[in-house]
Amino acid sequence: MLNIFSGKKHGGYCDGVSRRSFLQLGAIGIGGFSLVDLFRAEAAAGVTSSHKALINIHLGGGPSHQDMFDLKPEAPVEVRGQFNPIRTNVPGMEICEHFPKLAKMADKFAVIRSLVGSAGQHSNYQTHSGYGSRDLQAVGGRPALGSVVMKLLGPTLSGAPPFVSYNGGSPGYLGPVYKPFKPQGDSLRLNRQLTAERLDDRTSLLRGLDRIRRDMDNSGQMEALDAFTQRAVGVVTSGKVGDAMDLNKEDPKIVERYGRDGRNFLLARRMVEAGVRVVNFNWGSWDTHGGNFTKLATQLPKLDAALSSLITDLHDRGTDKDVTVVMWGEFGRTPRINKGAGRDHWTRVMMGFLAGGGMKTGQMIGTTSRDAGDAKDRPVHVHEVFSTLYRNLGINVKTAQLRDPAGRPQYLLANREQIRELA
Repeated sequence: MLNIFSGKKHGGYCDGVSRRSFLQLGAIGIGGFSLVDLFRAEAAAGVTSSHKALINIHLGGGPSHQDMFDLKPEAPVEVRGQFNPIRTNVPGMEICEHFPKLAKMADKFAVIRSLVGSAGQHSNYQTHSGYGSRDLQAVGGRPALGSVVMKLLGPTLSGAPPFVSYNGGSPGYLGPVYKPFKPQGDSLRLNRQLTAERLDDRTSLLRGLDRIRRDMDNSGQMEALDAFTQRAVGVVTSGKVGDAMDLNKEDPKIVERYGRDGRNFLLARRMVEAGVRVVNFNWGSWDTHGGNFTKLATQLPKLDAALSSLITDLHDRGTDKDVTVVMWGEFGRTPRINKGAGRDHWTRVMMGFLAGGGMKTGQMIGTTSRDAGDAKDRPVHVHEVFSTLYRNLGINVKTAQLRDPAGRPQYLLANREQIRELA
């Protein structure tokens, strides 16, 4: 496998976890993702579908829900924080003053203020799969939504990888064939220095190596490089995915509108336009145990610019009915502000943001208590969000099942009810 490492650690949380990014192309590594395996899995499925897509944005660290979309201006000073709510273009719907662009398009999104069911882990595993990392751990864990989509919906019409993730995404018990394609930064563009002839030479070499190695492999993770290899090389050399990642091919005015920190939002939009079904990425640093308001005052305007640009583009391009956007984190933050002007972890309630997908937007779903510490009415479980996302992608969670390595049928979710307010 051709690995191009960024050599840079990302996303330090309070638990000391760091993230390392890399790009993987080709197929010469047991357990690693390859386009070869991807295309083989797609062909085996033998089905096609209309192009529905999902952009899944993880606010790593746990976003402060009460300082973004559920402000409490009447609460005591040690609870309400430093930000004020502003009106939106939807009567009675208010959001943070640092979201002026989003406020002008509130009719195009919905906010869940009463989201429950957090696994309480500093991880994006739950926003990928709906479950904590320990669920079904004995058989590999729960698969990410993108891996499930890859398994059930088969090939994309464009030949693009169905599942692209900048922030991991475990295939769980489905196995490594269903890992996401993981581009990072400009890595693919750098790799395009390889000519088609050089890639063909490497493909021939890999075939020889594979013939030697596959006789020693009992895991089932290594399969012969055949016509699927040529197709994988074709994706790289044809530029379908590479062009989507090359922002030099985008209108400079649009790039500027997203902002320097909104790059991944724009890349995600271009990816789904290239035929990718599910795009995941992390954005920002939200583990604000200290200096919560100082950090958010800088970060929220950047999020406002990027997210509002994405929603605008989806509507302007007529893809808002087919592309769903979800934005959330692993939990919320404490009602009471600590001595360091921060908020700590809070698993009892959090927020979710949804747009597109043909959903009924322009609404706040659920309310919280006076201190934003508990769901007051209409608690919405994380699984209800996933049920809705699967529905938007054309998958019926009430009937769809997968088989784990032990041969047991597994529903995609335990709670298979959809968010009725969005239907």
